[in-house]
Amino acid sequence: MLDANLKQQLQGLLTNLREPIELISSLGDDAKSAELADLLDEIAALSDMVSVTRADDDARRPSFLIRRASDGQVAVRFAGIPLGHEFTSLVLALLQVGGHPPKVAPEVLEQVAALDGDYHFETYFSLSCQNCPDIVQALNLMSVVNPRITHTAIDGGLFQTEVEDRKIMAVPTIFLNGETFGQGRMELEQILAKLDSGAEAKAAEKIAAKEAFDVLVVGGGPAGAAAAIYAARKGIRTGIAAERFGGQVLDTMAIENFISVQHTEGPKLVAQLEQHVKDYDVDIMNLQRAEKLIPAKTEGGLHEVKLASGASLKARTVILSTGARWRQLGVPGEDAYRNKGVAYCPHCDGPLYKGKRVAVIGGGNSGVEAAIDLAGLVAHVTLIEYDSELRADAVLQRKLASLPNIKIITSALTTEVLGDGEKVTGLSYKDRNKDELHQIELEGIFVQIGLVPNTEWLKEAIALSRHGEIEVDYRGETSQKGIFAAGDCTTVPYKQIVIAMGEGSKAALSAFDYMIRLPAEVEAAAA
Repeated sequence: MLDANLKQQLQGLLTNLREPIELISSLGDDAKSAELADLLDEIAALSDMVSVTRADDDARRPSFLIRRASDGQVAVRFAGIPLGHEFTSLVLALLQVGGHPPKVAPEVLEQVAALDGDYHFETYFSLSCQNCPDIVQALNLMSVVNPRITHTAIDGGLFQTEVEDRKIMAVPTIFLNGETFGQGRMELEQILAKLDSGAEAKAAEKIAAKEAFDVLVVGGGPAGAAAAIYAARKGIRTGIAAERFGGQVLDTMAIENFISVQHTEGPKLVAQLEQHVKDYDVDIMNLQRAEKLIPAKTEGGLHEVKLASGASLKARTVILSTGARWRQLGVPGEDAYRNKGVAYCPHCDGPLYKGKRVAVIGGGNSGVEAAIDLAGLVAHVTLIEYDSELRADAVLQRKLASLPNIKIITSALTTEVLGDGEKVTGLSYKDRNKDELHQIELEGIFVQIGLVPNTEWLKEAIALSRHGEIEVDYRGETSQKGIFAAGDCTTVPYKQIVIAMGEGSKAALSAFDYMIRLPAEVEAAAA
């Protein structure tokens, strides 16, 4: 199942095992069980520290346990075949169960080890979901560090009956001790904050004690990462506060227009961005949502950013790079059926709709790409576009037209999401040409109608356009002196990763130039 190159890489990684591990399988007579058996045998053949045993002691088949041989307590379970995006999760589980230390801050590991309680987590993922590995890896790590925590990662596409019985319509979905714990992307610190009630207060207290920054970057997407790197390279005190490091890029499947890189994926690019930022002296404050900006009262004074945790950060200059989020339909039923048939990530949730009928709302590049991808999984796709014609690139439209299980409806306004109280059953739309209402029976709706800038919290602080974008000049400066902005949250046209990085770099250089040109007496007063 693994090609020669992947086997060679895995064999090298397995040399980091410090203790023997056992792969204990539970298999059936199906083809997937045979595939899993082959995979486990291949892994065991790469290291004398790995052995395989068939026990058939788990109800989910195919599944397997990775167990530390010395004590039999440290263990991680996968139900399914963790390839695709989850292959990294498999590799990390092998290494960590085998005693290789994780790359996590010591204080975080101490917090995990100190959790007092019995926690059994189950995570449903799809192999095409780029957000799922973070959850799977975080919970696997917790089960390795704390013996009172267990975790089973379950391929929802393989265990469809469970998915339907538990009414799972989005991944990742996490259960704790049989009850829903969360949905969507979560990081280790977020999970800890939900389990440890005092964690958020401790983090806020730590942040509140920080000295003022020369440059504070708010937002951790491509623009924010570039701004932080360029600022830190100037040797000035730099901090970056991000609600989710990586932003929308984490939800991007294929990136093929990042110059000099023919192909990459969002999570991989974000990991590289974060490591690049960490190579410099940048204070990274992740999982911090900004709620209010208070500009300095005098030029050269300190600006203040208030966080949702209750802490505040101050800085001589601020670079706003808060990005954007998926635009919602804003119709009745959308909120009620979110994650119950209304979805925004076709790559993540598409496998849960195998053999079903779905709709994609939006005829731009994102919508057409989603329809094309889903057509290979689901029974039928209805693509609904408000305008009289699709807006996607011609090459995408040609591909769309070649697929037999896609119907395109233009000049259509979605008016309502329909459901039975538990899940989506259809949608209503108005034919804009004939002013007639129609209904479509389906089980899933994927919304792909563009982005909205994350700037609501800035309305009273700086000038925004009628679309809510931050107004910036050619230097990236906002209507307030010493406050700059970059990326998808600004009025700069063409929301692209490469453009956001350039704008972030420019904003950092402008912030530095602003500081060095302050009159000496103003700079001294600010200090």
